[in-house]
Amino acid sequence: MQEQRAHEEEPAGLAPRPCIGVFDSGLGGLTVLRALRQRLPQAGLLYVADTAHAPYGEKSPEYIAERSLRIGGHLRALGAKLIVVACNTATAHAIETMRRRWPTLAIVGIEPGIKPAVAASGNGRVGVLATQATIASPRYQALVERYRERALIYSQPCPGLVDLIELGDLESPALLELIERLCGPLREAGVDTVLMGCTHYPLVQAQLQAALGAKVQLLNIEDAVAQQAERLWARTDERAMLGELRLQTSGDATALTRFVHQVFGWADVRAEALPPLDPSDA
Repeated sequence: MQEQRAHEEEPAGLAPRPCIGVFDSGLGGLTVLRALRQRLPQAGLLYVADTAHAPYGEKSPEYIAERSLRIGGHLRALGAKLIVVACNTATAHAIETMRRRWPTLAIVGIEPGIKPAVAASGNGRVGVLATQATIASPRYQALVERYRERALIYSQPCPGLVDLIELGDLESPALLELIERLCGPLREAGVDTVLMGCTHYPLVQAQLQAALGAKVQLLNIEDAVAQQAERLWARTDERAMLGELRLQTSGDATALTRFVHQVFGWADVRAEALPPLDPSDA
């Protein structure tokens, strides 16, 4: 009981207000947040970028689940009536644990869109760019098994890619070199469709497209996630529509503010520091 109260206690900082809570290990979930803002412009949104603990893709399943519970509890304490787990890795390793902890709370996750990727492929060769943890997860492996008779699925782990994206320089030579190295095996496999299996990757979609070639379809699933969130939000009893966007980060709030200004054009948004969620994080 003591551990659960630690998740539920009211955090310092932002005042509790009805909202949709969104979190990711860092910048990647901002692509989902952008889709949510477009589809639900009047809804209050609270985003947590857990940058100090990124990337989740290199952490253990147990760590990812525990960290997701702490952030989920924090979002609930600040008024979240619906939570979007805007991270493929956290969805794979933590969303079922979160749903067991809060059975009445609507929680939307990110699933690798293998079904639409297979449907979109013309030659039956599909590439998936994802973190090592996502590819190793039972949820992902089950999806691959389900569609392996309909297409050849080439899973490309991308160690280091999230780290470089998190640095914020999306045209750095190191980032472009890594993208070229990761896309090479998919080009050699002859894929005609590639799924971006991490919410960070659409931030470098143009760079990935250049490395894969113009003939390769590049897919993401942010819009589908926003549609599902819209359906679930409409079912809640909450009708306080604020249209306010609040950002918190366990990393550098100034850097996050600068990033959303430069990349998304959200000039009126200011990030703030995420308060400690546990003594071990202080």
